[in-house]
Amino acid sequence: MEYSINTFEKLLRACKEENKKIYEIMQEKEAYDFEITVKEVREKVLKNINAMKEAIVSGLTSSEKSFSGLCGDDTLKLKKRYAQTPALFGDLYEKITTYALATMEENLRMNKIVACPTAGSCGIVPAVIISLSEKYNLTEEEEINALITAGTIGYVISSKVAMAGAVAGCQAECGVASAMSAASAVQILGGNENQIINAAVLAIKNILGLTCDPVAGLVEIPCVKRNVFLAIHAITAAELSMAGVESKIPFDEVIDAMVQTGQLMSPLLKETSQGGLATTKCGILINRQLKEKYFRKGN
Repeated sequence: MEYSINTFEKLLRACKEENKKIYEIMQEKEAYDFEITVKEVREKVLKNINAMKEAIVSGLTSSEKSFSGLCGDDTLKLKKRYAQTPALFGDLYEKITTYALATMEENLRMNKIVACPTAGSCGIVPAVIISLSEKYNLTEEEEINALITAGTIGYVISSKVAMAGAVAGCQAECGVASAMSAASAVQILGGNENQIINAAVLAIKNILGLTCDPVAGLVEIPCVKRNVFLAIHAITAAELSMAGVESKIPFDEVIDAMVQTGQLMSPLLKETSQGGLATTKCGILINRQLKEKYFRKGN
């Protein structure tokens, strides 16, 4: 098989020619590239899955604030809300939203998370995969298949654009994480390779232009809550794809558009905290207060 897979067209062609699933193609590529066995590849992926689960468990019970004091107790607020009034969309919705929030709050506490693809978007993929795993009682092998599928989406996208808000805005972080999650969801739901790719493209296409404008330069506002929204965004893309709703623009062309969008995006909106939410009156006030707080602690 061809081990240079840098477009989704090549990925699908490899799947067709080899009569293999996306995760099978990628685990073989990883084994080939790093000169290890497929079993070893899957063992590494399982470690990441277990780390995701640990972050969720820890985050669900902690109310520790971040050093800035801006975030850290929203997971418990959401859990309390659901305990009193069940979510409109049911138990799965409750899990996805709380798991995404719990994971991101663990990140801001500087605890262990899995950057997937980045720390600022670390809540999206775990929330989707672990929630669906619990709903459908997935085996470890099925969880591994889902995460490899998600990783493949990120891998191919990264061949054209760096996954960093400083390069292409948050479309390259939370947007990509949502696409990865959508693909993993379709894998779990038994969709075919075209449906998996289509779910990912639907997710990324409808988040193009998402800016990276963190208040005070911290991965907290709006990053934490954004993970929750884009985890649900991923499920929407998966549902559409499983229903046969297709993107009229091929994934590779959408990624080209994503690259162009990132290039056209003002530097003020790419992780510099010099525009957008970071420069609202409240954003500026928070920034000033935090600087004063750090100055006092430093003295």
